[in-house]
Amino acid sequence: MSSKQELDRVFPSMNQIGGEHYKLKIQPYKFIMENNLNFFQGNVIKYVVRYMKKNGKEDLEKIIHYCELEIERMRDNKNVE
Repeated sequence: MSSKQELDRVFPSMNQIGGEHYKLKIQPYKFIMENNLNFFQGNVIKYVVRYMKKNGKEDLEKIIHYCELEIERMRDNKNVE
């Protein structure tokens, strides 16, 4: 095993697999975890930070979809006003 492979295994947060769309100062997963966001909220963050560098309009449509899913979840839990 090469030393890069060892470092990637020991420090996975220092490694990105595929693409340049998450070369950011704050990684989405860190923001999501630090703010205790749920799955739908986390996906909105993920797609917001990458849409211009990856899938454009498709990612914007995914943001809308995850917002709709979060509204449905809230409605099902009777937390929506």
